[in-house]
Amino acid sequence: MIGIVGGVGPLAGLDVFKKIIEETEVETDQDHLPVLLMSYPHKIVDRTEYIVGKVNTNPGFALADIIRSLAANGAKVAAIPCNTAHAQPIFSVIESELEKSDTTIELLHLVKETAKHIKETSPLAKVAVLSTTGTRNTGLYKNNLEEQGLEVIELSDVWQERVHETIYSKLYGIKTFSSPVKNKAVEELTLAMDEFIKQGATHFVLGCTELPLALTQNHYKALPLIDPNRIIARSLINAIAPEKLKK
Repeated sequence: MIGIVGGVGPLAGLDVFKKIIEETEVETDQDHLPVLLMSYPHKIVDRTEYIVGKVNTNPGFALADIIRSLAANGAKVAAIPCNTAHAQPIFSVIESELEKSDTTIELLHLVKETAKHIKETSPLAKVAVLSTTGTRNTGLYKNNLEEQGLEVIELSDVWQERVHETIYSKLYGIKTFSSPVKNKAVEELTLAMDEFIKQGATHFVLGCTELPLALTQNHYKALPLIDPNRIIARSLINAIAPEKLKK
């Protein structure tokens, strides 16, 4: 069984579930893989707020509790559809808590899977990452992409704040307005991608799991939009039933 840690944000977990269905080779309902989605948003403090020091509670403890529940209910492999949760101050706590409790489950790393995918498919990519400021400041994507020998392009602090606002703004942000997403959020992300293009970007990573809710296309101005939600969905399928993974 596949396990998904939901609630970070809630529609991101559902988006990964949907993409697992889309990426599975089937002929009937019964051919689909069993998937367990646990969504407890009220138990998990905001990951970016922890990273930037606005809250003291490390969300890694709550995330580990949910992963233990997934394992106890039969999940053999799991993923967390939240990029910032993979920053070392949080992810190291998750790994430590699972090890302490002898929890037997394979936990995939969203960012490492994405970096590996880009290296395999586009080794000469100049990668631009759209993300929260918390994710950017940890160097999460930059470090993992550069470990794969990929060039990373970053926005100025002013533009980075505008991208962050497309996710967190109470007036138009995707966390507040996720279905449907506000046009203002899409417009701001489009302008940010134009800035990246001026700096030579050839590939865009949607480095917040809410961003695929706003940017649903595969390309922008003929440049690939790389969706970590779809990549992790495929990795989850491959981990448990590789014969069912669509080509």
